[in-house]
Amino acid sequence: MLEKITNTFSDVFKRITGKASISEKNIEEAVESIKIALLEADVNLRVVRRFVNSTIEEAKGEKVLRSVDPGQQFIKIVYDKIISLLGDQKQDLKLKGPDTQSVILFLGLQGSGKTTSAAKLAARLLKQGRKPVLAACDLVRPAAVEQLSILGQKIGIPVYKEDTKDAVRVAKNARDYAKKNGYDTLIVDTAGRLQVDEVMMDEIENIKKALNPDELILVADSMTGQSAVDVAKTFDERLGLTGVILTKFDSDARGGAALSLKSITGKPILFIGTGEKIEDFEPFHPERIASRILGMGDIVSLVEKAQETIDDEEAERLQKKMASNEFTLQDMLEQLQRVKKMGSMQSLLEMMPGLAGQIGDQDIDTSGMKSQEAIILSMTKKERANHLIIGPSRRKRIAHGSGTSVGEVNRLIKQFEKTRLAMKKMTKNKGMQAKLMQQFGGQGGMMG
Repeated sequence: MLEKITNTFSDVFKRITGKASISEKNIEEAVESIKIALLEADVNLRVVRRFVNSTIEEAKGEKVLRSVDPGQQFIKIVYDKIISLLGDQKQDLKLKGPDTQSVILFLGLQGSGKTTSAAKLAARLLKQGRKPVLAACDLVRPAAVEQLSILGQKIGIPVYKEDTKDAVRVAKNARDYAKKNGYDTLIVDTAGRLQVDEVMMDEIENIKKALNPDELILVADSMTGQSAVDVAKTFDERLGLTGVILTKFDSDARGGAALSLKSITGKPILFIGTGEKIEDFEPFHPERIASRILGMGDIVSLVEKAQETIDDEEAERLQKKMASNEFTLQDMLEQLQRVKKMGSMQSLLEMMPGLAGQIGDQDIDTSGMKSQEAIILSMTKKERANHLIIGPSRRKRIAHGSGTSVGEVNRLIKQFEKTRLAMKKMTKNKGMQAKLMQQFGGQGGMMG
């Protein structure tokens, strides 16, 4: 995501850091490069002008020009300005306590990912201990009700629906159903159109009046850039938004919508959609996204993703197995599957400092992981528990079953043996553990 703008920032910072001193001319040239990058990223012109003027004014001050490390001071100013554009700090949903019903109204154009986002948010709230219910009030798009029903079933959350064309009635009845059955959060999926029109606005306005929602969230496609900002402005002027969800953020190579929305509408970005899976949904942290945009990575989010997929007991069990050289091919399979749950390899690499914008999809070969998984899945439980019993005839059978070659099976087992040995050494080397934990900000992880 955001590759082009990240590459520009990285180039600018390389040119300006390392200099013993920087001049006003250096600053003007750097800011001009950033200005062009922002315009190419489809950032609103007014936002770009404001950003450029305030950055130049601050960067030309005594604090930068006369500092010990002027390049770092300049980067800090740019970083702070980008955070300000993105919204300063993370904004949470303003929901009532669990004993009182909260209503979240979802709005947006057709194709923005509104229905999927409603399910993603419901799944997230369920994990946080709330009791959500979804209401299928998009009665315009064919199969919208069915799509929400399938998603609800998948995540274990009920979906209220009726065979009618009266969306306001469905919304009211859904609210009554939620109260009667003890659901504390009603998430309402409303109809969208290919473009904003009066019929759609009137319907949503009537649903708003009927439900008096706590949150009115616009779901916008981040890849549409300025159009997403214009749509947000129109919805906000008519209905009064409380926040925005940006979808397809993983595919957005420009970032114009994210960098313009808060400045133009005054409304915070609450969440971003980073893929098609239910779990590909993150709270929007302006400072973390700023780090990604500037090519600094986002270790905090990476660690959080890792922590979501492994609990303390599991981490302790793995550490003991590694220390006693009992780590098996079954454990390796579980780790491969866990990495998959964390998201795409591209999105994980974007969070690593220095790699954001440097590695594209064409540079990542995930086929190796897929074939490794296929090979281990083609083994029996006994073989996964004890790789030493996998002789030539078994290796031939595993290769045939996984659609790979005997050579690939041999390589996997050899790699597994090396990994096993390295893990054993690591668990005994406290210095290596400490170094690893320091890289992850001292937070808990697999090494305990």
